[in-house]
Amino acid sequence: MHKVAIVGRPNVGKSSLFNRLVGRREAVVADFPGVTRDAKEGLMLYHNHRITLVDTGGLWSGDEWEQAIREKAEWAMEGAQAVIFVLDPREGLSAADYEVAEWLRKLGKPVIVAANKIDSPKHDVYMAELWGLGFGDPVAISAEHARGLDDLMERVMAHLPADDEDVPEIAPIRISLIGRPNVGKSSLLNAITQSERAIVADQPGTTRDSLDVEWNYGGQRFVLVDTAGIRRKPDTAIEEYSIQRSEAAIERSDLIWLVVNATEIGDHELKLANLAYASGKPVVVVVNKWDLVPDEELKRTEKELNQKLHHISYAPRVYTSAINDYGIHDMLAEAMKLHEKWQSRIPTAELNRWLEIWQMRQAVPNFGGKKLKMYFMTQVETAPPTFAIFCNRADFVTRAYEGFLQNRIREDLQLAGVPVRLKWKEKGPYKRGKKGEAAEA
Repeated sequence: MHKVAIVGRPNVGKSSLFNRLVGRREAVVADFPGVTRDAKEGLMLYHNHRITLVDTGGLWSGDEWEQAIREKAEWAMEGAQAVIFVLDPREGLSAADYEVAEWLRKLGKPVIVAANKIDSPKHDVYMAELWGLGFGDPVAISAEHARGLDDLMERVMAHLPADDEDVPEIAPIRISLIGRPNVGKSSLLNAITQSERAIVADQPGTTRDSLDVEWNYGGQRFVLVDTAGIRRKPDTAIEEYSIQRSEAAIERSDLIWLVVNATEIGDHELKLANLAYASGKPVVVVVNKWDLVPDEELKRTEKELNQKLHHISYAPRVYTSAINDYGIHDMLAEAMKLHEKWQSRIPTAELNRWLEIWQMRQAVPNFGGKKLKMYFMTQVETAPPTFAIFCNRADFVTRAYEGFLQNRIREDLQLAGVPVRLKWKEKGPYKRGKKGEAAEA
């Protein structure tokens, strides 16, 4: 697959161009500099060519993130076959623009200068100064209005080798890392990929946007999504939007790693567990910084965790330390097992054999001498496994009995760790013409 990097100083429209080329709003865009810090990847298709596009943070920003952002941009350059150097000619060339240009010359990559915010031909007069950078004829574009993008991509394609790669047939497993700020999500991502893909700092809120990273483990492709830390009450508009982006990443995921800090478990973990629970996706609770818990505190910490996350007690736990790589491989192995179970389909005959057994193990609810009768059970969906049970009265189903059935499904049908949904459908003389509500656990 081809790889193209987008670089430039802060606030010239790199993320806007990235979003426009990948065809969706993948990167956070705001009217102030410093929003993008990590190098963010996205897949774009251009005339049947698959291109990995990398959006980088603003270079030579002059703030505390300058060195970290430059390191991530240098990583993005590895394997890149072309570079799009984005400038805002209407502001004129700045000292930072010349610094970026000199840095690019040392890297020796093919560079295409994209003169952004050229919204109409009358703005072409601003482009003359760009010739002095030494990268040839600049391309006038407007990411906001989709002007000049074909001209830009034609220039990019001229530097890419012939595309003879076979497209992998195995779809990747998409996993989102969620958690409150500063629990170590980015550190875990770096430990898994054995790289410094995500910027790590001690202060909360370092990650501003979700960061997608492709990874291969045991022959299985993954897309690991490092999301912005979800605060209880966002402090700024950009934090609020980052949280919305994190929630959208969860919806697009196949599986969730709920990362908690072993040394700081509070009520906020309950909110995050509810968010994971509501998604219907398999959840692995990743208890990070486990190496910081003293031996005499291990049992108490586990008990506290059980209390906070009791409503997702079915979710497997992995105890990790991003610092010493403890538990890292367990995260991926558990994810592969859960993903396979999440897509399981159980034969109807087997389900109904078990339904008879479950009714013998636990008495059905009885209201004034009238019992719940369950006639038939079948699986209606996968991912998550969803089962329809035909019964005489859906309103006779108690929460406790429903929980019993969900636990039995997970244990007896080898679906441990997977959320299970039940749908109750009335059948027979008591049928009232409505469907029972879905339940999930």
